[in-house]
Amino acid sequence: MTFGFNLTRGKLLGTSTIQVLLVEDYEPFRRFLISTLQNRWEVQDIRVVSDGLEAVREAQRLQPDLILLDIGLPNLNGFEAARQIRTLSPASKIIFVTQESSADLVQEAFSIGARGYVVKAHAGSELIAAVEAVRQGRLFVSAGVAGHKSTDAVDAQVPEPLCHEEALPSLVPTKAEITPCHAVQFYSDDALFLDGFTRFITAALKAEKAVIVVATESHRASLLQRLQAGGVDVAAAIERKRYISLDVPDMFSPVQFAKVVGDLVVEAAKAAGGGHLRVAAG
Repeated sequence: MTFGFNLTRGKLLGTSTIQVLLVEDYEPFRRFLISTLQNRWEVQDIRVVSDGLEAVREAQRLQPDLILLDIGLPNLNGFEAARQIRTLSPASKIIFVTQESSADLVQEAFSIGARGYVVKAHAGSELIAAVEAVRQGRLFVSAGVAGHKSTDAVDAQVPEPLCHEEALPSLVPTKAEITPCHAVQFYSDDALFLDGFTRFITAALKAEKAVIVVATESHRASLLQRLQAGGVDVAAAIERKRYISLDVPDMFSPVQFAKVVGDLVVEAAKAAGGGHLRVAAG
């Protein structure tokens, strides 16, 4: 089933029109999404499909400005559909609208190239904000993501980044060994920890370094929120393998953990480029 309408912004917001592809197999929720969009914009035409294969075909044919995409779809899941769409319609901006709230799935969505992630339970209050954010070139992460916490700024003194120049021993045979720099910091609560690491990650990415973060799922979700609020293009960093986020590897032995992280450091160093291993780890 396919039908369509365009979204035209109201007079106070200009008259630009965007073409939207809505991919949702549950009819009641599909009607809800359309109604939500209609309440914000003058609606003329939208393209609606109900499975992943249709989404890929319509995206290739229409080259829409915006795609609202579920993950759990018939025939082809939303992630695989998005991977194909990114190749066939690279200019289309993708917002996942899904019941899934795992931080791991959020990271996978951004690694594919999505610009927004809305949990369905929050769509009534977040969908319009997500569309506006993505249209303005910003990322959007739902407050419904597991472990989400407020991104309000914390009025407290935060320690400086871990090292001014993080240097790691060379893991690439052709590179000269660099003297390692290690530091330990202690935080009295989660807010200070998250604020400090957000600044650390932001500074590292701005310095064109790759970043590897090993943290709990809730901390990783909160870091995504704070980086987004600070204007960091996390999706681009993930896509370029300059931002790698891992869950705390309780299941690894020290040897396994060292091997996994070591391999990632090599990959991140290649992504960062330059004559030295420019990787910041936290």
